Amino acid sequence: MRLFKKWFGRSRPPRNLTPDLASEIRRSFEDSAADEEHFPSTIDPRISHVRFVLETLGPLGSGRALDAGCGKGRFARIVRERNPEATIVAMDLAVSMLQFASPDLTRVAGSLLALPFQDDSFDGVYATESLEHAVDIEAAVAGLCRVLKPGGRLAIIDKNAEHWGRLDTPTWEKWFHRDELLNLLLRHCREADCRPIAYWDDVEPDGLFLAWRAIK
Repeated sequence: MRLFKKWFGRSRPPRNLTPDLASEIRRSFEDSAADEEHFPSTIDPRISHVRFVLETLGPLGSGRALDAGCGKGRFARIVRERNPEATIVAMDLAVSMLQFASPDLTRVAGSLLALPFQDDSFDGVYATESLEHAVDIEAAVAGLCRVLKPGGRLAIIDKNAEHWGRLDTPTWEKWFHRDELLNLLLRHCREADCRPIAYWDDVEPDGLFLAWRAIK
């Protein structure tokens, strides 16, 4: 009970992913593809979130990386530019989002809860503000780790449950406590850590975003 209160006491209680809820989430993101203001197709490569992903993945060479919940592929485009010999798979639930992604990415429609990839398929995996929409978080984390090769690196950036209420959110969205995701990651990975992250290096993190890194 203490752990439940610690992890979920200041955020919305978890929901079950019913077929109706799954359809609602998919429809929401299909509709949101037209909203470039709130769902942009580009991102400044100097932003700390982008740099964290690049630093966590490291040089990919001719390897493979997965952007899990890529939206319009704004992070994936930069990862591809920095790793021109690599295969970058941009996966999202919404086909309308994928239509904005760069054609030099491998675009795949899929769910975080049913990743359409074999075990040990990727040298690197990252999820930026997408895990919060998965509903079944434990299953989603297990899936991200499943498709990662041994020794591969995983980056997750998402919102801090300690700051729940700062933003308007859909009814299914889930924010995370630091140790909540660390414990899930350590079920599948040999090491993991977490730190606060801001948008810019010269700005002190305000606590809204946390960045988790794991090695399988």
